[in-house]
Amino acid sequence: MCRISGLFFLERLPVPTPFRTLPLIAIVVAALLPVASAAQQQPNRSAPQLPAGMTAQTYPGTMLLEVDATDVARAIYSVRQTIPISRSGTLTLRYPEWLPGKHAPRGAIGDLAGLRFSAGNRNLSWRRDPLDVYAFQVDIPSGVRSIEANFQFLSPTRGSEGRIVMTPTMLNLQWEQVSLYPAGYATRNIPVRATVTLPAGWTGAAALDGAEQLSGNRTRYAVTDYETLVDSPMFAGQHFRRWDLGNNVALNVVADEARFLAATPEQIAAHVALVDEAILLFGSRHFDRYDFLLALTEELGGIGLEHHRSSENSRETDYFIDWEDNGSERGLLPHELVHSWNGKFRRPERLWTADYATPMDDRLLWVYEGQTSYWDIVLAARSGMQAPEMVLGEWARYAAVYQVQPGRIWRSVEDTTLDPIMSARRPRPFPSQTRTEDYYNEGSLIWLETDMLIRELSGGARSLDDFAQRFFGVRDGDWGTVGYDFDDVVNTLNAVQPYDWGNFLRQRVMEPGQPAPLDGITRGGYQLVFRDTPNPFDAERARETDTLDLIFSLGMTIDKTGEVTQVLWDSPAFNDGITNGTRILAVGGMAYSKERLRSAITAAADGRTPITLLVAKDGRYRTITPRWTGGLRYPHLERVGTGETPIDRLLAPRRPIG
Repeated sequence: MCRISGLFFLERLPVPTPFRTLPLIAIVVAALLPVASAAQQQPNRSAPQLPAGMTAQTYPGTMLLEVDATDVARAIYSVRQTIPISRSGTLTLRYPEWLPGKHAPRGAIGDLAGLRFSAGNRNLSWRRDPLDVYAFQVDIPSGVRSIEANFQFLSPTRGSEGRIVMTPTMLNLQWEQVSLYPAGYATRNIPVRATVTLPAGWTGAAALDGAEQLSGNRTRYAVTDYETLVDSPMFAGQHFRRWDLGNNVALNVVADEARFLAATPEQIAAHVALVDEAILLFGSRHFDRYDFLLALTEELGGIGLEHHRSSENSRETDYFIDWEDNGSERGLLPHELVHSWNGKFRRPERLWTADYATPMDDRLLWVYEGQTSYWDIVLAARSGMQAPEMVLGEWARYAAVYQVQPGRIWRSVEDTTLDPIMSARRPRPFPSQTRTEDYYNEGSLIWLETDMLIRELSGGARSLDDFAQRFFGVRDGDWGTVGYDFDDVVNTLNAVQPYDWGNFLRQRVMEPGQPAPLDGITRGGYQLVFRDTPNPFDAERARETDTLDLIFSLGMTIDKTGEVTQVLWDSPAFNDGITNGTRILAVGGMAYSKERLRSAITAAADGRTPITLLVAKDGRYRTITPRWTGGLRYPHLERVGTGETPIDRLLAPRRPIG
């Protein structure tokens, strides 16, 4: 899942030390290898062992999945799925529930409609399990060799219904939303062959092999396994362009309009550099091919999701045409690319599940997502996707947020890894007190400290780059899944640089009440300071969203209409009873404007001029005078001393330039 950069939502060396869990991550027997067409070379795909009670056998026969995605006017996917049958009795089919990358049970079961099972011309009876609503029990008569499932996926047509995945000009086909699978089998042991019909004139891209163009804009793919299918979404659209980035990596882009595809050679060169820098970092490739799938849209729902051989991302339509003014948004593709190594190839062993019904244990997401959030910043800077001052501003933002975040007192970083299950990213009234998915951005700062400490202890001879190669860069060419646990992380760190990494990580990640994670910044030659103007990262995000960010002064953010959208716990705004939804109507007796409120905050720094606000909520009006004399405050990272710092060396390109 992508890193959230919202206010308080704060992704070649030999094998090193022996893994304590080696039996769990050894290359498994042929029964666990994926099904491939005879023409395909069988890839090397390691996997953890299957849980007790799940068969290691391959499902008998190949499912045929046919998806009609032409009804873009009503955003309806029509599905016909043929499922081989080996015996009569009750067959349990499941709709995917626990989805990789989402770290939670997010299957869109409520949007499945019109379900009907048949064998030949005979309708079959079925029942939904009342205690497990993702399971369908189908009665199979004797002599039946295959059944057919027909249904629709009624995708949302407005944002209040869920994420929009189909518009008149593009779609995002997620195979788990339009398919069922037989229970009791590992998803990587279920053969499937998918066919999709797109609207006339549309082009689609997915990291699936053996694409065969049929009549009527139908594409049929080679037989694969269900796990790979679900891990290979499609973007398709009327306006499409593809760029070769080298290293068997491509950038595939769909857009609301053709003009948004006007990328310059320099912009594509930054994406090429991103791929080069990532491969240099990890020293390996755990994919035979990789497809960036990017939608530039104001209509399709936003997404940032990782897959082993592709990304699944959307950005605003100005991604290329307003390149100089959207640098803060360009950390998403680096994040998802890193996930091919961190999260897909190496995955916490309890976060890998053999099917989509088994609950996931998210407690190591501070590695899976937190270290990915660190590397996406580093690679964005090294490749030129983002300017160094942009990534310094981003780290400044996170450091300042955690410095004022009261929820740290009672809740650890590790506990926030359970938020995808608990909260599903729903808005909260006071996220600074509850905390949210801080394992992303606080994780980034913890790994910055780890990197700076390795550099310091080794006299600059080693860094977290060495950990990346030892931990994620092993088994070049293996695009399976290799599990790990906490001890594996600690042991690999110790192989890079001896230190008490176990206690270091336990304290910062597992214990509440920790100070803000600023040590990586100070060890890296910078310090957190506050100025009266925003840093480049904050300035660009405020401009993009048309918001006024006063979190570090009055303790609130305000949208373009004057409505408060977030309040810092125990801040001046909080203490005056301001909550989300409060509207600022006037400043000092004059109609509200951002400029007028900024001026009032600046004037109040004399200690004599009060800030007077007329506010309203739920038909009630009142005048408040927030107690604040500190002026406007925005976080920045400031270099200490002169000369190149460890953070400067961290962010410098590694690949030869020119």
